[in-house]
Amino acid sequence: MPGTVADWLASACLVLGALLSLAAGIGVLRFPGTLDRMHAATKPQVLGVLLLLVGLALRLRTPADLGMVALVGVFQLATAPVAAQMIGRAAYRSGRVDPATLDADELAGR
Repeated sequence: MPGTVADWLASACLVLGALLSLAAGIGVLRFPGTLDRMHAATKPQVLGVLLLLVGLALRLRTPADLGMVALVGVFQLATAPVAAQMIGRAAYRSGRVDPATLDADELAGR
């Protein structure tokens, strides 16, 4: 019985993660601005990948596989925000960000 419940939870996590990753991909294609696309590429995509990894961990259940899944999750959490920060800063410096769309411009004085 616990294996069946874990399989159902894994299925739910896999479907939700895939839907969030799909929404992130659609957002990257559909959003007009660089900062909007950056947001779509990082926020739902990271949560989608983490849900996929949780679903995978619930399905595999071996210590070696769980360790590998945990490493992938940690690296995803460590690299996605840094990449988004670098993309945003590069877009701002190259003039591809409309200043009128910003609520606060912390980089204006630099």
